Amino acid sequence: MNTPRFLPILLAFCMFSTGASGLVNEYVLASITTFILGNSIEQWSMIIASMMLMMGVSGLVQRKMSDENLLQKFIIVEVLMALLGSFAPLATYAAYGYLEYNFIFIHYFFVLSIGFLIGFEIPLVMRIIEQNNIELKTNLTLVYAMDYIGAFIGAVIWVEYLLMNYPLTEISFIVSGFNFMVAVATCLYFLNLKIISNPLPQFTMLFVSAVLLVLGFNYNVDMSNILEQKFYDDPIVYKKTTKYQHLVITQSNTTQDTRLYINGHTQFSSLDEARYHDFLVHPLMAAAAKAQNILVLGGGDGLALREVNKYPDIESITLVDLDPEMVNIAATNPYLTTLNKNAFAASKVVTAGLNIRDSGAKESVYLTEDGLAGATPEWVASLEVFNVDADQFLRGSKYDKWDAVIIDLPDPSSIELSKLYSRQFYRSLKRRLTANAFISIQSTSPYHAKEAYLAIGNTLKSAGFKILPYRQNIPSFGDWGYHLAWLNEETPAQVKTRLSNLSEFQVTSEFITPELLAASFAFGKGELVAESHCINTIMMPCLLKNYLEKSWLVE
Repeated sequence: MNTPRFLPILLAFCMFSTGASGLVNEYVLASITTFILGNSIEQWSMIIASMMLMMGVSGLVQRKMSDENLLQKFIIVEVLMALLGSFAPLATYAAYGYLEYNFIFIHYFFVLSIGFLIGFEIPLVMRIIEQNNIELKTNLTLVYAMDYIGAFIGAVIWVEYLLMNYPLTEISFIVSGFNFMVAVATCLYFLNLKIISNPLPQFTMLFVSAVLLVLGFNYNVDMSNILEQKFYDDPIVYKKTTKYQHLVITQSNTTQDTRLYINGHTQFSSLDEARYHDFLVHPLMAAAAKAQNILVLGGGDGLALREVNKYPDIESITLVDLDPEMVNIAATNPYLTTLNKNAFAASKVVTAGLNIRDSGAKESVYLTEDGLAGATPEWVASLEVFNVDADQFLRGSKYDKWDAVIIDLPDPSSIELSKLYSRQFYRSLKRRLTANAFISIQSTSPYHAKEAYLAIGNTLKSAGFKILPYRQNIPSFGDWGYHLAWLNEETPAQVKTRLSNLSEFQVTSEFITPELLAASFAFGKGELVAESHCINTIMMPCLLKNYLEKSWLVE
C-alpha cells in the first residue's frame, strides 16, 4: 500500500496543533485554580503532573484498542478535546459558584480527561502512520518533533499574546478551535481518499460540535460574567485578566462601597481603606521627618500615593508595580481615580525594560488637591512609575537612594510574593537607603496570621534592620499589622517614644491621630512570641509555609 499523498504533512499539522492547544488548555485550568485557590506553585505542579499521569494511563489503555476505524477514533478524540477544553473554564467557574466545597472534583475531571485525550493522540497517530507504511524513522521524527515544537510555540503564544489580550474563558475556545480544525481537516482529507465509507456520523458530530463551539465563543463573556458575579456580594463594575493577575472592581448599590479584588482576594474597601493607608504612610513620614525622596513598592492602586502626595516637601516619588495594567486602571478607571484623587496624573511611566539610572533633576508633577479638572494646580512632586518586579528594580537601581520606603505588597501567599519578603530582598533594599531612612511594611495580620507576621519581623532583623511592630483594626480585614524598619543608631524604644509623643501629623489625615498611633504599638502577652524562628529566604521560604498553613485558622 502506497502512502497517501500529503499524509505526512497532515499528520505534522495535527501533532503541531494538538501539542500547542493541549498544553495551553492545561495552562488555562492551572491559572483558574490559582486565581481561585492561590498558591501558584502547588496548583500548576499538581495540574501538569495530573496531565502527565493521565497521558501515561491513556498510553497503557490504548494498547487494548483495536486497529479498526483508527481515523474515526482520531476525529472523535480531537472533537472531545475541543469540547472539553473550550467549556472547562466556564464549568469550573460554575462549579465553584454553586458547589464551592466540591468544585475541585469537577475541575480535576476536566484536567484528567484532557490529559487522557492528549495521551491518546500520539498512539493513534503512530498507528495511522503504521497502517500507511511510513518508515519508522520518519514516523518518530514526525510525531515527536512536531508535538514538542507545537507545545513550545503554544507556550510562547500563551505568555506573549493570549494571556494579555483575552479572558481565560475566551482563550479556551480559541485554542480548542485548533483541535476542531484538526478533526475537520482529517475528516475531509480521508473522505477525499474515499477511506471513510460512511461520512454521515462524522459530519453530524462535526456539525453539532461546531454549533456548540460557536455559541460558546460568542456568549462565553456573558456566561463568565454571570458565573463570576456569584463570587462577589456587590455588582462587578470592572474586571480584567492581565498577564500577572485577575482584577475585579465591585461597587455596592446601597453603601457605594467600592472594592478591588486581585485573584479573588480583597485588596481594599473604600469604606475603610483610609484607615489602612493612613497607618501605612503617616507613621513612616513622621519617623523619617526630613524625607524628600520616596520609594513605593507595590501600591499600584494609587491609594498610598494619594497620602504621600499630601507632603509638600517631597521632591521625588518612585513607584514600582509589576503590572502595568494595574497602574493603568488606577490612573484611568473612574472608580479608582475618585478614591486615589487622581494620584497618577502626569506621572512618567517607565515600562520598557530595566534601565534605571541617576534621575537627577526630574520633571515636576502638578496635581489638584481633589483631582478635579479646572482647579488651581498645586506642585506635589516628581513621580516616576516603573512596571518591573520590585526585586529586579532594587538590583538594577545603582544610583538612586531613598529617604522613606513604603512596601505595600500583597500578602506572601505565593512563592513569587514570598520572595519580596525575603532576607535577600531586604538586603538589596538596604543598599538603596540613605543613612536615616525609614521603611514601613504591610505585614499581614498579627492575629489571624501571627506566625507570618512575626516571620516578617524576624526576617527584617536578620537583614540588619531595627524594627518597631504596630497594628490597627481595619474592619474589612480585622486586626492588621505593620512594621517600621530602619538602620541608624536610634533604638526601637527611642523611635516608639518619639512617635508616641507626637502632638500632630504634618498633614491632614482622614483617620489616624497621634493618640491612635501611640496605642497601635501595644501588643498583649505572647503576641510577639513566635512558635518557630522563621527567617524567610529565597531558598527556604518558611514565610510562605507559615502563611498558607497557620493563617486565618480562628474566625
